[in-house]
Amino acid sequence: MDITIRRAEKRDCVRLLELIQELAEYEKAPNEVTVTLSHFEESGFGANPVWWGFVAEVAGVVVGMVLYYVRYSTWKGQRMYLEDILVTQEMRGKKIGSLLFDTLIKEAKEKKFTGMNWQVLEWNEPAINFYKKYNANFDPEWHNGSIVF
Repeated sequence: MDITIRRAEKRDCVRLLELIQELAEYEKAPNEVTVTLSHFEESGFGANPVWWGFVAEVAGVVVGMVLYYVRYSTWKGQRMYLEDILVTQEMRGKKIGSLLFDTLIKEAKEKKFTGMNWQVLEWNEPAINFYKKYNANFDPEWHNGSIVF
């Protein structure tokens, strides 16, 4: 199988939102995706992008994606924040996630980020096991906080 990893482009946004919806359904929150296509496109490809990403293609079809943004730590400096990584259900187990994650690590090193952070749901054992292959650290001390406007 020929897998191509490339930077996400504006033309990918419709498909990326489909994958994001698939992730939301997997995470048992299908109604939580409220971002519009125009907002998503502007946020990634407008005058001041706030997210960047890569896609995995097989036979010209996007079957996986990874999306990140830059986070700043007053203790560590600029860090990459992995917002989402997803490979479609039918394409899992083919090392596509590893190709995407390895590409992300390479990007972080090239941009001289001091590391990468992300969140994973405590019940998502497949994802936790995936990250453990990279010797990831999991911090039990911090709680997630948010506010909705």
